[in-house]
Amino acid sequence: MFEPRPKFAVLGAGSIGCHLGGSLAVAGADVTLIGRPAAMDVLREKGLTLSDSVRPPRYLPPDRLAVATTPDAAAEADYVLVTVKTAATEAAARELAAHLKPGAVVVSFQNGLHNPATLRAALPAARVLAGMVPYNVVQSEPGTVHQGMPGTLMVEDDPEAARLIRACTEAGLAIEARGDIAEVQHAKLLMNLNNAVNALSGLPLRAQLAQRSYRLCLAMCQQEALAAYRAAGIRPARLGPAPAWLTPYVLRLPDTLFRRVAASTLRIDAHARSSMWEDLQRGRPTEIDTLQGEIVVLAERHGLKAPANNRLVALVREAEGAEAGTGRSRTGLELLAELRRAARP
Repeated sequence: MFEPRPKFAVLGAGSIGCHLGGSLAVAGADVTLIGRPAAMDVLREKGLTLSDSVRPPRYLPPDRLAVATTPDAAAEADYVLVTVKTAATEAAARELAAHLKPGAVVVSFQNGLHNPATLRAALPAARVLAGMVPYNVVQSEPGTVHQGMPGTLMVEDDPEAARLIRACTEAGLAIEARGDIAEVQHAKLLMNLNNAVNALSGLPLRAQLAQRSYRLCLAMCQQEALAAYRAAGIRPARLGPAPAWLTPYVLRLPDTLFRRVAASTLRIDAHARSSMWEDLQRGRPTEIDTLQGEIVVLAERHGLKAPANNRLVALVREAEGAEAGTGRSRTGLELLAELRRAARP
């Protein structure tokens, strides 16, 4: 029996949203990008270019893009991919609730642990699935989004995800269904603890991770997170070549040995940076509360402390208060010294 191709809407068409929606649109899917007026004006004028380090750039001219600025544009969508920042999730869901058609599936491709639950609470009649994007995407220039590293999208294992998986596969987006999506999200949070370190370094990801002093900062954050996970009975999924508990030890290796042992970790585009760095450069609020802040809260809930993560929250808050793009970058040794001082009894 003929099954019509699904219609997609992307709510929060920033870097990740344009990457996902643009990739689907290049493959011929019916996609509407919903985002901030200024960002959508750029797409109406310039179109959208998708780039990565493997394929030639792919370009969607303005006449091949359906863009909008309000959630009512999702009224006909079979799948709504939510990519707004965590702080905007509840408000976006409330606005979306009045427009979803019966049977629509909402998929959270967001950082943090609680967005799917927030969406379910606001959209009780919708099927809400959790998803995960394992790589970084930044806007390299207006109208161009760049994927800086390879990776496989993950989505909650559910029959309602089947058509999304087919569409992503046709679009060249690697994707897999996971029955352990909560554990996947906790593992992704461990990886995302580097976002703050990278943002404060002022360096591209590959250059930052190549320096042991920055990796020691990340190892401190992950060690605190893993202690909080153990106290909470959380077992993060294994997403890379090493189990989560081993990662801080790998990060502490000398540079030469790290490059050999963790070659896949450094398989990053030379210009790739974290989304938090991009937020600070553009004067936007960051998601630090859903990253390091999440670990601080979880640790305190179980009678533990997370001083390195707590100090990074304060440093990012300080950077948020600076004029866009003017915050002081810290060397690895400077940042490590700050975290070590914070961790002293």
